Amino acid sequence: MARITWDGVGEKLFETGTDRGVLYIQDKGAYPKGVAWNGLTSVTESPSGADENAFYADNIKYGSLRGAEEFGGTINCYAYPDEWAECDGSINVVPGVVLGQQKRKPFGFSYRSLIGNDADGIDHGYKIHLIYNATVSPSEAEYQTVNDSPEGIEFSYEFTTTPIPVNSVPGAKPVARLTIDSTKVKADQLKTLEDKIYGTAETEASLPLPDDVIAMFPKTTG
Repeated sequence: MARITWDGVGEKLFETGTDRGVLYIQDKGAYPKGVAWNGLTSVTESPSGADENAFYADNIKYGSLRGAEEFGGTINCYAYPDEWAECDGSINVVPGVVLGQQKRKPFGFSYRSLIGNDADGIDHGYKIHLIYNATVSPSEAEYQTVNDSPEGIEFSYEFTTTPIPVNSVPGAKPVARLTIDSTKVKADQLKTLEDKIYGTAETEASLPLPDDVIAMFPKTTG
């Protein structure tokens, strides 16, 4: 047995940044085509719910139950793909003419955050975040006059999700997000996932469902 040590070389980990955003419009429960999301500035993940409901007996706390957890967040960006319009309640009637206040389509989304440490900096690794069955609320955009300190407009979209089933993990509840850590999975398995979500020269980018993602990272025995 070894004594615990702290702050060893290469063990001072941190996360930063966000890049490689991809939007996937949902089609009959699947996400068959991904498009690049350029101009992504931040993604805020905001779990909610799971509040404690305590109950008492014999003049003491007898037990507690927790409510269902929900998942949502906020996407901030300077720009968005054309395909985002139908997720934001718009319809392109003809190129350049858009109707607002329409039905909002559900979507999937992926992005990457970087993992750094004291030895490798931000090149240590990354996490791929996969989000499913999301919809966005209407958001405001403030257009200001150009002045002596001009800034690009940063758009902000709040989203909520409805979890989808996971059948390959016994006892698992439905989920709306998965996270894959590049420092903890095999490189060839990670490449299989990235070829799927980012596409290749021969195949279109698409978002695999949770069970399909899990199947790409089989457990090893022995």
